Amino acid sequence: MATLLDGKALARQLQADMTTRVADLRAQHGRPPGLAVLMVGDHPASAAYVRNKERACDRVGIASFGKHLPAQISQAELTAIIHACNQDERIDGILVQLPLPAHLNAVALLHEIAPDKDADGLHPLNLGRLLREEPGLRSCTPAGVMRLLAAYDIALKGRQAVVIGRSILVGKPMAMMLLAADATVTVAHLYTRDLAILTRQADLIVTATGCPNLLGADAVQSGATVVDVGITRVENADGTSRLVGDVDFAAVEPVADWITPVPGGIGPMTVAMLLQNTLTSFCQRLGIKD
Repeated sequence: MATLLDGKALARQLQADMTTRVADLRAQHGRPPGLAVLMVGDHPASAAYVRNKERACDRVGIASFGKHLPAQISQAELTAIIHACNQDERIDGILVQLPLPAHLNAVALLHEIAPDKDADGLHPLNLGRLLREEPGLRSCTPAGVMRLLAAYDIALKGRQAVVIGRSILVGKPMAMMLLAADATVTVAHLYTRDLAILTRQADLIVTATGCPNLLGADAVQSGATVVDVGITRVENADGTSRLVGDVDFAAVEPVADWITPVPGGIGPMTVAMLLQNTLTSFCQRLGIKD
């Protein structure tokens, strides 16, 4: 049976370390790092994610400057709020919670965030720094995957990796981070032909599609590492619901050597990396060694 990659436990450890660091920084510089999460509308999943982020800020001691904005807000109004956060010296990290209502242009809004306050690592300048392997704020979810793999001493150099998903949020930056770690990377997606042929050759599979049970035992070679970033709420026969990933966990667990659970795998690591990005931004803006 595969060994679980316990992102929840590692995230708790990282947050405990950050709590001590934040307290020291607050004592030395008169304020804690600050994070502004901007949420538009009442998307239930987004509301849950934002609550998790705000609770994590409270635990670590990071000041939260979140704003819950009406679904009807205009592009110009939201842009003005982002600009105000850019100018606010108490705020070190800014995140626009996605998805946004259809009338808003998410890409244009992400461009308005100051790159040195880009807590989600999605500004074109930070993505360019990732591509060039230069220092910069990194996309939280793939950064969380890399931190989790490192914590369990999972070797990447020279290994075959398949990333399923090509989003700017996970798939593309994930591929760049794995390449920087000297893995050989194939990027696949839901339109890839004979996907299982690719994944059966992989030492590492990272899947981020939101397609339940996309990956079964026949798609994984013995001894592989399987990282499931996908998360979908499905209905049970009795009317209750549960969260599942892209991986058929029960089928793949006996085949793989390492596997992430859903929930409790990458989700907590994403939040931990958001806090780390905010802390890093605080230190860089004040000229402190992080």
